[in-house]
Amino acid sequence: MATNTTENTGFPETNRRRIARGHRGWGLLCVLLGLLALGGAVGLGAMLPERIDAERAYLDAVPCAAGERATAADADCLRTVRGTVESVEKVTSGKARFLRVSLRPPVAAPLDRPLELSTRGELSEVLGPGDEVTVTLWRDLRVSAHHAGRSEDVDARPDSEVGPLVGLAAACAWLAAVAFTGAYGGERRARGIASGRPVQAKVGFGFAKLGGILGVPFLLGIVVGKIWDGWTTVLVTAGVTALIAVQATVFALRVDRPQTRRRGRVT
Repeated sequence: MATNTTENTGFPETNRRRIARGHRGWGLLCVLLGLLALGGAVGLGAMLPERIDAERAYLDAVPCAAGERATAADADCLRTVRGTVESVEKVTSGKARFLRVSLRPPVAAPLDRPLELSTRGELSEVLGPGDEVTVTLWRDLRVSAHHAGRSEDVDARPDSEVGPLVGLAAACAWLAAVAFTGAYGGERRARGIASGRPVQAKVGFGFAKLGGILGVPFLLGIVVGKIWDGWTTVLVTAGVTALIAVQATVFALRVDRPQTRRRGRVT
């Protein structure tokens, strides 16, 4: 059986050793990347129970009873607070543009911080200094602002955090699996090169594929989070990501395979 061994046996032994060390170094970098990604997945996963509990408490919240006195720290009901707009300012921060709305003091926390609203939101054209605005609060979050029959979200709501969080965790887990696979391949190639055996080149993983690894689970988590909540979001995102990851990884390995066997010959 004829084989193409130029990559290995065509070089002096010292060169083979140098190339083998390079592949082992690549494998070590993959191990470090895998450990970092795995640590990120574990850390993000550890945040999920608290975020899911907050999501459930928010979804179960009802308007506070008349006369009920609750502080921002312990108010699991939805409070309504009125204030007067002191100033409305268009602010540019990097590429982001938003309206910074300050309320006339005295106002209690968290309304002592300016509201940041979209420049294209429902309130952007009707809200001005001197106007009365009604803000819905849950715990220390400013859920939404209302004026003249229009409303707009202010702070990120708890029911919008679980999906992106589990998506990031799934992306880190997938990246860790790919990195550890790369580490195994690097060590395997290093042994083959050192012994003079023909080996396959490592699979190319450019920015497009890495973007898919990180982007697909994250976007999936956002979409799933808009349909389900709680642990259902976690299970659906993890399950679908696992199916996609296996298929995509197998496809990448087949597409980038540099050697094919035909009629007993390696080319």
